[in-house]
Amino acid sequence: MPTTTIDSHEFHVDDEGFMTQYDEWTEDLGNVLAAQIGIEMSDEHWKAIRFLRNDFPERGETATLRRVATVGGIPTKQLFTLFPKKPAKKMAYIAGLPKPRGCV
Repeated sequence: MPTTTIDSHEFHVDDEGFMTQYDEWTEDLGNVLAAQIGIEMSDEHWKAIRFLRNDFPERGETATLRRVATVGGIPTKQLFTLFPKKPAKKMAYIAGLPKPRGCV
């Protein structure tokens, strides 16, 4: 399994750079990952990321954009504003979760 080093810590990732070990993630790491893709985190960003993190253990898969909008209560349009272009992939990356199903 591939690994990557961020802030002098080693993390397990897949071939696309998505983290594969749920427990290796921290909010500090989330900030670093967001900065790497040009996103400055705000409370609104964290609401989406925390929803994904809390939803994942129960379901065993990363929530889709539709689930974040309907169950998480964050409108799709707002998600595209917070995470421009490919919001589901960007949210999963920042949250340290696998890429959601259906994402190319």
